[in-house]
Amino acid sequence: MYPHSVPAPALESIGSPLLWTLSIVVLVALLVADFLVTRRPHEVSMREAAGWSVFYLALPLLFAGGLWLSVGGGQALEFTTGFVVEKSLSVDNLFVFMLLLAAFAVPAEIQQRVLLYGIIGALVLRGVFIAAGAALLNAGTWAFLVFGAILFASAIKILHEALTGQGLERDVSRMRSVRLLRKLMPVTDGYRGTRMLVTERGRRALTPLTVVVVAVFATDVVFAVDSVPAVYGITEDPYLVFTTNAFALLGLRALYFVLHAVLARLTHLNHGLALILAFIGVKLVLHWAHGIWPAVPEIPTLFSLAVIVLILATVTLTSLRSRAGATQREIRS
Repeated sequence: MYPHSVPAPALESIGSPLLWTLSIVVLVALLVADFLVTRRPHEVSMREAAGWSVFYLALPLLFAGGLWLSVGGGQALEFTTGFVVEKSLSVDNLFVFMLLLAAFAVPAEIQQRVLLYGIIGALVLRGVFIAAGAALLNAGTWAFLVFGAILFASAIKILHEALTGQGLERDVSRMRSVRLLRKLMPVTDGYRGTRMLVTERGRRALTPLTVVVVAVFATDVVFAVDSVPAVYGITEDPYLVFTTNAFALLGLRALYFVLHAVLARLTHLNHGLALILAFIGVKLVLHWAHGIWPAVPEIPTLFSLAVIVLILATVTLTSLRSRAGATQREIRS
């Protein structure tokens, strides 16, 4: 690494132009397949959701194995650790999606279409933030301090919301994006299947589906701000940053229906996410300091993976124990 006053060299990446092109083609093909699956509105069964979830969890495992064989264990470990971080943060996305779907009373048969739009919006935003992050790192190693500050601020915000019970504004009609949209065009009283724009009584109008999709896009921005600096704390390779985000987001549509009942039980998840973001923030600051003062230790990727898994396992167990205790108290009363 180099002193913060000196521009850093261009980031090295395992992603050749051919590999980037191939990865984007595969990503688009998977999204098209998801659109075909959701083309005919239907309520998602647990069997269907579980099958797609297994498929989307198998893909990153195969990808990590390919990295191990082709470029080495170091990059495979960075990808795996980054994927675990991004998947953990994406579960928090599901909490917000659940809130929005309930607030807008989205019919069960078109919920997966809303989730798919949310995933596409998240992928586009992550791509923008990944490119911006790479540009910052190329400008100088001071960018690690910027990323660290973002993660510390996010950790404090998430922990405060978890401790106080505050979170996303429950009255989604007060969201600026939603209010602006309703000022621009009229909105129909009810849903019209998967249609987002209709012509009724001689005038064009938006459907509630458009409004909820815009609300989902607005929340995607918030999550992109947290997630991209977090994964840059694991790897500086833009290609690995991109693939960890893509794999973590692709399976969210199916995972939502698998975890729908479980998510409400993970009452301590946000506490764990705050700890993970703060830990990666420390890792980034130490990484920057090590480049200036070599005596400053760095946190190895394998240790990072162990800490992240331990935090997730702990908050899962404490959440389940807390829910079990609350149930027992209800029974006694």
